[in-house]
Amino acid sequence: MSAPSAPRLLALALAALLTALLVAGCSGTPILANPPVVRPTPPEASPAPPRPADPVPIELPRDDGPHDRLTEWWYFTGHLRDDGGGSWGFEYVVFRAERGAFAVTWASHLALTDETGGRFGYAQRTEIGPRVARDPGDSGFSLAIRGAPDGADTDESAWRMGGSNTAAPGSRAARVGAAARPDEVAGTITEGFGLDLLFRTIRPAVLHDGDGWIDFGPAGGSYYYSQTRMHAVGGLVVGETKLAVEGTAWFDHQWGDFISVGGGGWDWFAVNLDDGTDLTLSLVRDADGSYPLVYGTLVEADGAVRHLEREAFSVGVTDRWTSPRTGADYPAGWRITIPSETLEIDLRPTVADQELDTRASTGVVYWEGSQVVRARRDGTALGGEAYVELTGYAPAGLAAGD
Repeated sequence: MSAPSAPRLLALALAALLTALLVAGCSGTPILANPPVVRPTPPEASPAPPRPADPVPIELPRDDGPHDRLTEWWYFTGHLRDDGGGSWGFEYVVFRAERGAFAVTWASHLALTDETGGRFGYAQRTEIGPRVARDPGDSGFSLAIRGAPDGADTDESAWRMGGSNTAAPGSRAARVGAAARPDEVAGTITEGFGLDLLFRTIRPAVLHDGDGWIDFGPAGGSYYYSQTRMHAVGGLVVGETKLAVEGTAWFDHQWGDFISVGGGGWDWFAVNLDDGTDLTLSLVRDADGSYPLVYGTLVEADGAVRHLEREAFSVGVTDRWTSPRTGADYPAGWRITIPSETLEIDLRPTVADQELDTRASTGVVYWEGSQVVRARRDGTALGGEAYVELTGYAPAGLAAGD
């Protein structure tokens, strides 16, 4: 069995969210209190052709768009610099959950880290139904999360995410536009904020575990690819301040017939080093705190991709941080060692508090944030950029509003 990735969708919580949203949207009339309605028997529909057995080859840009699968997400993280010398981290994600005959459910998170000012803010939205996925015109994907009760197509404040191939052979582009109103924002950034960014690839997409198929065994399976290094340019708005920004981004797209893997959460690392090395590591925890699933993907400066088994690297925790709001005790510093690369990477958060309480959309509390990177290869110092995601650290039974 191939080593599985750390699925970044907060899937069990989305399943609960799906049920709650659907129940909230149902009529208040008791179904069993009404007499049965006699309807004509519709003609039998032609059976749909059987879907090919997994895995099938990933094809881009065909597979950029939504799939008829239980779980899927599109995930951007990145690092921006403005003209005044400020530095910013961002996270923008769209989740999709499909559960049988229920309507498709979507959730989205938008987060901004003011690395210079030591602040962090985030917002969240949900929507039900297929209209989130738009026709992109050309091959690619186009998503729009309105979050408005009526889901009006004319809502100009929709959060948007899309991407496609460009004219240049092998080149790919993506664009995001999302603005959170002040009443949507939580954290120490209290004003509204938004992003309008264009991304272009610097290197080809990476298929994890060689072919992009991750076998979870009894838990199912997943397709997974990343754009590990993209150039970003555009605008950032914080309150009334508008900033021109430029930087880098990382994009993950994962989908499959799985709901959750690992009973205790996961630690996910995405690192870009100044020498051109890209690294992602996934450590999936069991309920007892052990790590039954561990793997990584290393992209060399020349673009060569290598799968990393758990024996190929180690991750040690060097510091911790406790949330004053939820009581969650998070790792807050790491040393990553890859002996075959004679590489050591030290990470620490740019801002300690980058915790997101997304119980209103995905039902969970997690930590995701930008990092200060100090690395050494063969004893030579290297800089870089990184993002880390931590799930499953919030106290069990934490209720909404706690």
